Amino acid sequence: MPTILRPDEVRAKYGPMFCKGLYTIVDEKNALVKIIETCSARGPIEWDTVNRRRTGGAIYDMRLDGYTLTMDATLGEKKLNFGPASSELGGQGIESITVEGDRVHTKWRGIAGAGMGVGACLPQAEGVIETIYPDDFKMGGAHTACTEIITHKMIRVLIGVDDTDTPEKGASWVATLKMGKNCPHGRFLEHKIIQLNPKAPNKTTNCCSTAVAFAVRPDEVDKLVDWCADFIKKESYSDDTVMTVFKGLKQSDALVKWSWEAKSILYTPEEAVRVAEENDVEIKYITGKKGVIGAVAAIGCFDLGLKAAGVPEDFD
Repeated sequence: MPTILRPDEVRAKYGPMFCKGLYTIVDEKNALVKIIETCSARGPIEWDTVNRRRTGGAIYDMRLDGYTLTMDATLGEKKLNFGPASSELGGQGIESITVEGDRVHTKWRGIAGAGMGVGACLPQAEGVIETIYPDDFKMGGAHTACTEIITHKMIRVLIGVDDTDTPEKGASWVATLKMGKNCPHGRFLEHKIIQLNPKAPNKTTNCCSTAVAFAVRPDEVDKLVDWCADFIKKESYSDDTVMTVFKGLKQSDALVKWSWEAKSILYTPEEAVRVAEENDVEIKYITGKKGVIGAVAAIGCFDLGLKAAGVPEDFD
């Protein structure tokens, strides 16, 4: 019969380990998963990155930033490929990801020393509910360890904001970064400054909008959105502040294209509203309506990396 252990029980059994956090963000509409792992040292997380890239499985892309590894994965089952050198190199990966109610089940497999990671380290992390160990579980040495780690289901919520400042005072990027850092709901993930069309007639100086990403459990989404709307209203100096909301891991191609073009084309507010309605972006008019173009574009540009912060000619 399998053994089920909570993080504190894993810690008591194997001693304190090094993974500080493990969070799973799910977009069931697009069958996508984003897994965020934080470690207490650089070495293990670098090794994990290389080995998980080698073994494939459910993970198809990874980004390492400091001690944090962000993994892009797909729902379902994918065969792991440790390769012919696995007995010499070791290996570690996720072979399946499923959603069961408000929980996410990830099935991990690790060879040799990598088995310590999936058996003793990851199961202790903040964000883990419990871990299922099979009857024949062994780790370390030449063994292959298999575990099923269960975490809370979270979704990504993007909050876009534009036009909180005036030529005399305020800065939208400051207001949204404060919002992200202080929000009591969910987990603050990222903050972006989106450069818009510098030739826009209605702007302060830099003509930038801004956005924040949160990971939040489904039952907290409404609380998060309401809190952010109230926060921005209190922080705004403008009569034209607009906030936008998007839920998920993948914006539509049409939204991304329109948002990128908003850096060089002077769109109308009516066009922004149309694009938002067609691409699952919710608009909230906080103090007015003129900020709608930038607030919608902030959602579409959020995942463009450095391109979000520039204009097309910066990347010619």
